[in-house]
Amino acid sequence: MDNDRIPDELHQRIAALRRDLHAHPELAFDEQRTSDAVAAALSRLDIEVHRGLARTGVVGRLRMGTGQGPAIGLRADMDALPLAELNSFPHRSKHEGRMHACGHDGHTAMLLGAAEVLAARREGGPNGIVHFIFQPAEEHEGGGRVMVEEGLFERFPMARVFGLHNWPGLPAGSFAIMAGPVMAGTDRFAIRITGRGGHAAMPHQARDSVLAGAALVQALQQLVSRAVDPQDAAVVSVTRFHAGGQADNILPETAVLGGTVRAFDAELQEQLEAGLRRICQGIELAHGVEIDVDYQRGYPPTVNDAQAAALCREVAQQLGGEQALVAAKPSMGAEDFAYLANVVPGCYAWLGNGPGEGGCMLHSPHYEFNDAVIPTGIRYWVRLVERALGA
Repeated sequence: MDNDRIPDELHQRIAALRRDLHAHPELAFDEQRTSDAVAAALSRLDIEVHRGLARTGVVGRLRMGTGQGPAIGLRADMDALPLAELNSFPHRSKHEGRMHACGHDGHTAMLLGAAEVLAARREGGPNGIVHFIFQPAEEHEGGGRVMVEEGLFERFPMARVFGLHNWPGLPAGSFAIMAGPVMAGTDRFAIRITGRGGHAAMPHQARDSVLAGAALVQALQQLVSRAVDPQDAAVVSVTRFHAGGQADNILPETAVLGGTVRAFDAELQEQLEAGLRRICQGIELAHGVEIDVDYQRGYPPTVNDAQAAALCREVAQQLGGEQALVAAKPSMGAEDFAYLANVVPGCYAWLGNGPGEGGCMLHSPHYEFNDAVIPTGIRYWVRLVERALGA
């Protein structure tokens, strides 16, 4: 098979698989049907199959040539989102309230396509081992962390690990690949303010939780504007504020706020958490209320290894020339590929999915993976394996 061409038959078959996965989305750690389909496909290719990491995770081990050489990992995520799909095409979700709105169906299908191509070349290809990592629960639940904790790298030693994610808004088939931070770390907080309820006409007899909450929302913006180096990227967002009921003449006893803290540097995340708690203590004293903070650490920043990123950029240029690489800024979104890249050097690349107009960005109820980029994704994986293993 020519490195620079994916047969139409394979393209159409992988696209059909992708649409089948899209029609049957499964949420975090419940990807049983998807896991079964992945394991069956790998088994048909005579690729060694290992199941059970992070409950529904699948790892396929392919020995290329003699198998004596570098070992690398290629990762695809499998889970869907708890979102009601608003598309009307025939392969729309058959499960109300669940949808592949981030393209994990496409990621899984493309990696299976690459596994098929590489399996056919195992005898005459480069020497080494490829681990195909099909990961559950990327969306919020940290399936990557669980796979690492359950021994991914001990059971399947590898020198480097690579990820590929579609990216709406970039030209279809283009790549954005950068060294250093590519996705932010993200933490979540919930803050409960307890004051003293009272009559709206007699606020002096109450401890106003709404006023304290409003002051807190304002003060939290100072974390980035006045406590963070302007050259460092960070964002603190209060995304919910609940207080009171139907009556307009009652000052509520409690108010609850929540939101996220995002940054590209783990030390900066530590500073932001400390600053948030410090501000809450100040508001507590100033307003005579009690404030409880529930601060939960989320995904760490995803940071691309410089050498791994250079290799991936070289591969993208080999596939499509200089125009195949487009400039892009790191995203404040989070990605649990970070847990893998924190253990071994890694690179997380973006594959252009085409225009994002019409509400078809990631996590939109109108989102659809672009099947036209499947051959490019497969070719990228295949060429990356050949280059990483020394061909």
